[in-house]
Amino acid sequence: MLTFIVGILEEGFAYAILALGVYITYKILDFPDLSVDGTFPLGGALTAVLITAGVNPLLALILSFMIGAVAGILTGIIHVKFKVRDLLSGIIVMTALYSINLRIAGSANVPIFMKDSIFENSLTKRLVSGWFGPYVVVTILFLIVVIMKVLLDLYLGTKSGYLLRAVGDNETVVTSLAKDKGVMKIVGLSIANAFVAVSGSIFAQKNGYFDISIGTGAIVTGVASVIIGTNMFQRFSKVKATTAVVVGSILYKACVAIAINLGLKAQDQKLITSVLFLVILITSNEKKRRAKNNAQAD
Repeated sequence: MLTFIVGILEEGFAYAILALGVYITYKILDFPDLSVDGTFPLGGALTAVLITAGVNPLLALILSFMIGAVAGILTGIIHVKFKVRDLLSGIIVMTALYSINLRIAGSANVPIFMKDSIFENSLTKRLVSGWFGPYVVVTILFLIVVIMKVLLDLYLGTKSGYLLRAVGDNETVVTSLAKDKGVMKIVGLSIANAFVAVSGSIFAQKNGYFDISIGTGAIVTGVASVIIGTNMFQRFSKVKATTAVVVGSILYKACVAIAINLGLKAQDQKLITSVLFLVILITSNEKKRRAKNNAQAD
């Protein structure tokens, strides 16, 4: 049972950073960024190549952040500067990234399980031994998630962060402050995709391989985690949205793990993901409808 729980936490934390990135686009910017399905494997592809070449796995994580940010900027420029619709901008970048990821990795699958990673290297082997061994991965993941969450919270508390929120809520406010709303959208997309690429890098290092298909459904996982988390804690004003998103990612992965544990096969995971996402959306829309009806009744 303990192993099962640890496995859920590992998956939840690994995808929590992806969910934090999706939170920026989906909740703050109200931007359906489908480029996430390309940015996630982008981080994995770069990491696989760098680690195979002997680069420090922590540096690979940082470089994944940077290349993800570039991908986000590209999506933003296509949308803002060339006036392409948000949905189409994401699709264009996602499609382009498929070929780019293959170019970077050199093949559709790159194994790196015999190489050092942030989870298994000479330092972790020296520091960790005995009974704590099975909990190394989940502990490191937890620390990374906390760092990324705190950094995002700090940014959202800055002037730029407030402007980013304003772009999603009311673009007129940003314009009235003599700020370029388009630039803020690009900034938001850049940060969001940087987070997603880091999540892809973590996936590759945790699982010991890169595969071109790992990004399929990444946006669904991210959005589902955001909806679960924000809906669960919407009545608790003291709980930060970023914290709710992290918890939502864990709960979402728990639902998938339980479904597989009940007898469904591992190859059914995408089907389980789709069904869960549909149920979450229906439940969320029903809650909104009831809240709207109650407000009108009052």
